Amino acid sequence: MNAKLQKSSMCRILFFLFLCVAGQCVSTVAIAGPPFQTDDPEPVDYHHWEFYLASIQEYLSNETDLTLPHIEINYGAIPNLQLHLLAPMEYLNGMDGPKYGYSSTELGIKYRFLNDTDHKLEVGIFPLAELPTGDRSDGLNSGSTQVYLPLWIQKNWEKFSTYGGAGYWLNPGAGNKNWIFAGWELQYDISDAVTVGGEVFYHTPESLGASSSAGFNIGGFINLDDHDHILYSVGHSITGDASTTVYIGYQYTI
Repeated sequence: MNAKLQKSSMCRILFFLFLCVAGQCVSTVAIAGPPFQTDDPEPVDYHHWEFYLASIQEYLSNETDLTLPHIEINYGAIPNLQLHLLAPMEYLNGMDGPKYGYSSTELGIKYRFLNDTDHKLEVGIFPLAELPTGDRSDGLNSGSTQVYLPLWIQKNWEKFSTYGGAGYWLNPGAGNKNWIFAGWELQYDISDAVTVGGEVFYHTPESLGASSSAGFNIGGFINLDDHDHILYSVGHSITGDASTTVYIGYQYTI
């Protein structure tokens, strides 16, 4: 077995061992198109799978919110339609001290209704539901089902891709407010193995007394082979409460 195959096999073995040991996980931090918050309209190919094992980390002045780790699974159920599951363990350290446990389960369906050509855009929807499966007393869910209704647009040319859009979050519950998230991302393929990109995003207040916020992330992808991929990003707020976010993950595709 050559070194490349050995590295690929070792990554897959570590991935599945970690699943067995760590269980499933994800945070109340908004997660979209890994490693960015902005998503794209492109679903997983028909009868193909994506598996992610990753951690999203948000550091504020008075709170730390981490997924340790989280699992995301996407499946191309029919052409142009993807089923989505995100299952999380969350670490939260705020005014009430550290909390750790299973958080809100995310379910979704991504549907692309317009394909990219030389003269058109790629357009799709990706409705999501955040189910309150975590322990509310530990602050690991909002106590109500939240629903996100976004529209995503993408254009590809040569080694560049750009995508973005906006959506409306239905956020019921005492003290909560419905809110809007909007973002846009640009990425460039340096080679078949390395892609770099960046995004800017904005969201309106999620609760009474909160303020709007804008921020950015830079990051990318490293393709170890056709199946194994490393994803990463780091960013900071531009307006609103000062915060730093980090994403690091492993993706296995089949």
